[in-house]
Amino acid sequence: MPHSHSSAQRGRVRLARGASPWLLPTVAAAAVSLTRARRSGRWTAVAVPTTALAAGMLWFFRDPEREITQGRVISPADGVVQSIMPWKDGRTRVAIFMSPLNVHVNRAPLAGTVTSVEHIPGGFVPAFNKESENNERVVWHFDTELGNIEMVQIAGAVARRIVPYVPAGTKIEQGERIGLIRFGSRVDIYLPEGIESAVEVGQTTTAGVTRLDRD
Repeated sequence: MPHSHSSAQRGRVRLARGASPWLLPTVAAAAVSLTRARRSGRWTAVAVPTTALAAGMLWFFRDPEREITQGRVISPADGVVQSIMPWKDGRTRVAIFMSPLNVHVNRAPLAGTVTSVEHIPGGFVPAFNKESENNERVVWHFDTELGNIEMVQIAGAVARRIVPYVPAGTKIEQGERIGLIRFGSRVDIYLPEGIESAVEVGQTTTAGVTRLDRD
């Protein structure tokens, strides 16, 4: 069942779970440098970049509320559709590239049960590069009304950590937050056989909002 949020809830922005290891040190450094800059002008040169970095971290780790779209399969990620590729087994892979400017919290493409969450070690090639097929990743499988659905979170050149929010065995609602990729990366979703893609290469997607399947 789709979520419903009031306009007040939709306007609320929180910080993503899993942001603390990056966010807390930068905010603390900015606070210290700003305090010292008030006492000594020499600290201004330190306060300006540290404050800018802290502000950037707060922006990067934003996690806005969303009104979840109705549809069989919805986008798990904010970003741009990088490729739409038919697979030999009849599925269609939709690859979504996430830049550092996007919200990096990923959401469940369908309602169902998480059947597996597998971390696969690998490299950190830029996510838009074909060689990123060998990057570090987390492979998800969901048992849904459309059958087994596979989703893959791929780390990029800067994204050095994927943070799953829910373990295998968890029942999830469509559009529910399921994980975070820290800094630019990619998310692949495999549409099952018989489901036609409703998006095109180059199209912008919004997690929980953009519908991926066509009626």
